[in-house]
Amino acid sequence: MHFLAVDDEIFMLEEMAETLQSVIPGAEICTCLKPGDALDIARKKQIDAAFLDIEMGSMTGLELAARLKEIQPDIHIIFVTGHEKYAVQAFQIHATGYLLKPFSQEDVMRELTFIYGEQKKVHIRAQTFGGFEIFVDGQPVKFSRAKAKELLAFLIDRKGTSVTTAEAYAVLFENAEDTVSGKSYFRNIVRDLKNSLKTVHAEEILLRSFNSLAIVPDKIECDYYQFLKGDPIAVNQYRNDYMPQYSWAEFRNAQIYFHENKNFYQ
Repeated sequence: MHFLAVDDEIFMLEEMAETLQSVIPGAEICTCLKPGDALDIARKKQIDAAFLDIEMGSMTGLELAARLKEIQPDIHIIFVTGHEKYAVQAFQIHATGYLLKPFSQEDVMRELTFIYGEQKKVHIRAQTFGGFEIFVDGQPVKFSRAKAKELLAFLIDRKGTSVTTAEAYAVLFENAEDTVSGKSYFRNIVRDLKNSLKTVHAEEILLRSFNSLAIVPDKIECDYYQFLKGDPIAVNQYRNDYMPQYSWAEFRNAQIYFHENKNFYQ
């Protein structure tokens, strides 16, 4: 792992580096007294997480965080400060963590566990930001029909709410007429969805009843669901790109975008 620590106080900087090294032996830790040096490092090598002091002379930690994210959008930012007053601003720029000085080894471990604890093996995971995909044991699920994959995306978007076959058909085929042949084709799509999930032993997420479909949200780890819970990692991953391949998801994307930025309008 590669960490970046920035603080204009040499003793605090050394303490952070020593603490990180003790928590994760073997990690590469780059330390900087000047924000400009931190930016130079970020341009040259990949950084997993940056621990930033907020009150620094030439550039605040908040400003540095914003510029680091321009260079590396996926970098985790953990602010290290002696003041609680910056917490709201830290949230607005999608900070992953917030440590108050003086910090302990346990404090640092907690923040890192919060970030990397999510890397535990997950049986079924849905990705909605940056394009829809569903993974089972880390492998993408393959579908014989693209519409079967889209149907699953729509059900995940509904977060467990049942949809009738007529509702789902209207969404997947916006301009098509509701004909006998259309209904027959839709049944094939549902069958393909069921078979694709069964092949990877993930059929447990799909609920079928007479004339309706739903998924079981509790059986899926989903970035969208985590975003709604305020999970900073999920919030950090969203870039106005919720299921961009589907036109029906545009309204939901607008809702998510407003949810993410509502603090700026209050």
